[in-house]
Amino acid sequence: MVMHRTIRSALAAAVVLAALAGCASSAAASPAGDWGTVTAGRPSLTIESDGSWHGNDGCNAMKGDGKISGADFTFGPFASTLMACEGVTPWLNLAVTAKVDGQSLIVYRGDGTKIGSLPRR
Repeated sequence: MVMHRTIRSALAAAVVLAALAGCASSAAASPAGDWGTVTAGRPSLTIESDGSWHGNDGCNAMKGDGKISGADFTFGPFASTLMACEGVTPWLNLAVTAKVDGQSLIVYRGDGTKIGSLPRR
């Protein structure tokens, strides 16, 4: 009888750990979160769980709405300031889609061309 309780307890613990591991991996694969380095001249982005986002292309402040689907993110219409910054390539303003790949958010143009990546903060 004691052996059956021990086995049941061990199985219950394994089920709980598996469930927790599944939650952690799905959260890590979501685009929701903070991406990039918050430093002048470097792009950064925060994507909220509802798809709204805000960030900076390294020069200009940006914000908009988008859609999260698993590890993918689709940028919707957005607003941006229009400052000129010498030595900054504002590639983030060309973003149409993005996908989480490990601890990076890979950003793509509308034609599927990769234009950059942002590390998870």
